[in-house]
Amino acid sequence: MTILVTGAAGFIGAYTCQALLARGERVIGLDNFNDYYDPRLKRDRVAALCPGIDIRLLDLVDRDGLTALFDEVKPGRVIHLAAQAGVRYSLQNPYAYVDSNLVGFVNMLELCRHRHIGHFVYASSSSVYGDSATPPFSEVQRIDQPRSLYAATKAANELMAHTYAQLYGLRATGLRFFTVYGPWGRPDMAPLLFARAILAGRPIDVFNHGRMRRDFTHVSDIVTGVLAAADHPGEDPVPHRVFNLGNHTPVTLEHFIDVIETAAGKSAEKNYRPMQPGDMIETMADTARARDALGYEPRTRIEDGLPPVVQWCCDYFGSDV
Repeated sequence: MTILVTGAAGFIGAYTCQALLARGERVIGLDNFNDYYDPRLKRDRVAALCPGIDIRLLDLVDRDGLTALFDEVKPGRVIHLAAQAGVRYSLQNPYAYVDSNLVGFVNMLELCRHRHIGHFVYASSSSVYGDSATPPFSEVQRIDQPRSLYAATKAANELMAHTYAQLYGLRATGLRFFTVYGPWGRPDMAPLLFARAILAGRPIDVFNHGRMRRDFTHVSDIVTGVLAAADHPGEDPVPHRVFNLGNHTPVTLEHFIDVIETAAGKSAEKNYRPMQPGDMIETMADTARARDALGYEPRTRIEDGLPPVVQWCCDYFGSDV
């Protein structure tokens, strides 16, 4: 059986493909290699993590192209990780989120429905909790007050998937990822931004004056959860489920920076800034549902997971950190 992984050149996508290939699965990837961040990093990531994988260059809004791909490879399962990411970028370019996260998501649902895909696993986000939930965030809490367009599109994805499950019996599982980090990560996220700046002696912007708490989750724990979800489609009468995949151990932004400083052997020059639009003050995953249904148990502390990120920055970017 073929597994189609969208966003295969992305951070979580490439690690997911690596893990699937390692256990002998037949994997076809899909990615548009857009320039939200340097496509060269995406290509290098694929070459390092899953060399030789078959990745098709395709955009989610290309309905005809997606249809042809499904007809050619006939996937039995789909792991849909492709999306326009980034909270702050959604304030600048909203149409990118509408195209990829809404139109593209419907295209995937329609194809999974009509091609009778056995299980559709898709990426949601902890950002869906917005202002309406209180930590620890539980899947039963409301998600109707998002703080960004990105978060709104992810909440909409969950509603769409639920509707297709009810109407057409499409078995679907949504995964709310909590601040994923690791080597080969996204360069627009805090772990790489901070690590590169500290290594280079550049100042870093610390928003909300450092009074933030984040449930940083190592990519290895996330991928373990993705594969467990894909392997256990569930048997609920309405076949749509949502799980938090987080570390359940939020840390302060200041401690996060301390760990990077220690790994880098340098102190950070901090510019304390006010809260940015779209940001959340605290995230914390209640992972009980994922533990009970999937056996999900995150294992990586930031004290263990961040030093390899700093080392990877040195190795990959060199003097260009």
